[in-house]
Amino acid sequence: MIIKVKVSPRSSRPGVQGVEGEYLKVKLKSPPVEGKANSELVEVLAKALGISKTQMEIVKGFKGRIKEVMVSGLEPEELKDLA
Repeated sequence: MIIKVKVSPRSSRPGVQGVEGEYLKVKLKSPPVEGKANSELVEVLAKALGISKTQMEIVKGFKGRIKEVMVSGLEPEELKDLA
């Protein structure tokens, strides 16, 4: 399953903020430097979904705010609880 994510780095309170259009909005504390925000994104999503970080992979948008994250072992119904 692919999740489209819109990230906001350097936020004071990290976490999933809900859905904005077709994107899952996620706030991150880390700056977008040296992959820190990408690493934190995987951690935040894994914690929110209750899955392992190894079940997630950013497949598109490594350097932008809009990203696509591939999640294995997750059904679409489980994502509705997150939104």
